[in-house]
Amino acid sequence: MLKIYFLGSGAIAVPVLQKLAADPSIELVGIGTQPDRPAGRGGRMAGTPVADAADALGLTAERLTSVNDPAFLARLREMAPQIVLVVAFGQLLKADILALPPSGCVNIHASLLPRYRGASPILSVIRDREPATGVCFMQMEKGLDTGAVYRQIRRPLDGTETTASLEADLGRLAADAASETLHAIAAGQLTAEPQNEALATHCGKVVKEAGHIDWSRPAAEIEAAVRAYQPWPGARFLCRAAGREITVTLLSAGVVPGSAAPGTNLKCDKKGWIVACGEDALELRTLAVPGKREMPATAFLNGLREIPEVDAVPSTAFAERPHS
Repeated sequence: MLKIYFLGSGAIAVPVLQKLAADPSIELVGIGTQPDRPAGRGGRMAGTPVADAADALGLTAERLTSVNDPAFLARLREMAPQIVLVVAFGQLLKADILALPPSGCVNIHASLLPRYRGASPILSVIRDREPATGVCFMQMEKGLDTGAVYRQIRRPLDGTETTASLEADLGRLAADAASETLHAIAAGQLTAEPQNEALATHCGKVVKEAGHIDWSRPAAEIEAAVRAYQPWPGARFLCRAAGREITVTLLSAGVVPGSAAPGTNLKCDKKGWIVACGEDALELRTLAVPGKREMPATAFLNGLREIPEVDAVPSTAFAERPHS
């Protein structure tokens, strides 16, 4: 029986938790997650996806204000896990906890390390139109995602993924491999390979302003951002019609031929909406506006009863690439 303490918060961690909880060869000695936070317009306190999943399994997820708190470390020593498994937890582990379990602290990171170390690897690979991504089981150390890698699982990208759909897929990939990989690590059957620092790239936290569409960008880049910024922060632009300004969140789009000044409507009628970009043009397919559900772009246009004017210059352009 392999004793595991599980640290996780984000949705990608949920299938891993579910698989381990159902595995008779694994003993989950404890589950830790981030504290509940206000969510939604009403600011109602809500637990993390891992907290909700633990509740559904009849387990308790401890809300940890600081995973490095001496009181928690004392409790963790008493639980005596062989491995501390970390999946999208959201807090940095310091030396005391890293040195505590006999087989170490293992992190499941959602990229093909050493590329896309950091906070937003799933969003970033979609936005950057990478051909593939994956998950890595890595040995944790003081650096951010710099530890040696035990196992890497590759997942090709076909250019249709959103951040939400890819996160779900990667979570399932990690879950399917978790038990076998953790047992092999504990038994000393896997050798962790150091990362090549010369190939390392980084991705930081994404700010809300990153979603503002800049039509001077190539259409292919905007289309990728539309998928990358789902569900948050959303790829948005302003348009004006009937004397009012409307914020439009673009949910799906396609790259089509076309040329004109960026932000120019090349087609805007009952059959479709096409906007010129810095290179090629973008066909707007589905969108959402405040107070309305997702709808086809043509339904939105029909409701306006006049041709909207697209704001070609956003108040804040796309954020600069946070990886290097």
